[in-house]
Amino acid sequence: MQTLLDAVGFGLCHQLPERSFFAGGLRVPVCARDTGIYVGFVVGICVLAVLQRDRPSGLPPVWVNFLLGAGVFVMALDGLTSYVGLRSTTNEIRLATGLAAGFAVAAWVLPLLSDVLWRTPGRGRVLMSGPLVGYYLAAIALTYAGTMWGAPLLGVLYPVLVLVAIVATFVVINLVIVCLLPQFERRAYRLRDAWIAILLAGALTAFEIGASAALKAWLLSGVA
Repeated sequence: MQTLLDAVGFGLCHQLPERSFFAGGLRVPVCARDTGIYVGFVVGICVLAVLQRDRPSGLPPVWVNFLLGAGVFVMALDGLTSYVGLRSTTNEIRLATGLAAGFAVAAWVLPLLSDVLWRTPGRGRVLMSGPLVGYYLAAIALTYAGTMWGAPLLGVLYPVLVLVAIVATFVVINLVIVCLLPQFERRAYRLRDAWIAILLAGALTAFEIGASAALKAWLLSGVA
């Protein structure tokens, strides 16, 4: 199982043990920050799908974008300042800032997906009101608590779920790309109507993960 986990995360992350989580004797396939990004993205998509069932295709309001952008900025700042040696950071901070970025990207990607996937996308905005933003921020906090303290209790299921989150993130983003093709654009009434597009997005995901791993292996062989 560890071999599979490592293979999926190899081309996506440095996979340093001291910056990664462990559960059930297995290392999570990506580091703490990347775990936050992928888990945050998937949970964010699910939360938005529940909160806004009208399939909004409009980006969040400007003030919400600033708030979401701040989450991405804090993650980048944490990574950059620790990388150049200005300060030290922890896996707890890496996870928290990664989740903030993952939730932010979810709020930007979902309206794009709605616009190209659904035959009749909603015309509203994602996170268009204060209460919705409040629920979304609460979801980030709950996801942090669940990932930090609850998920390790799942044992080997924890790293497997992170692997699923990685694949799901790629599939959702690739589905946006696939649905830009005329034969798939705005064709679905329900998710099952887009099964061919989803399969293509899955195939593209497999290619991207494999290609990134091959590229990293080639670069490392050159260094060696």
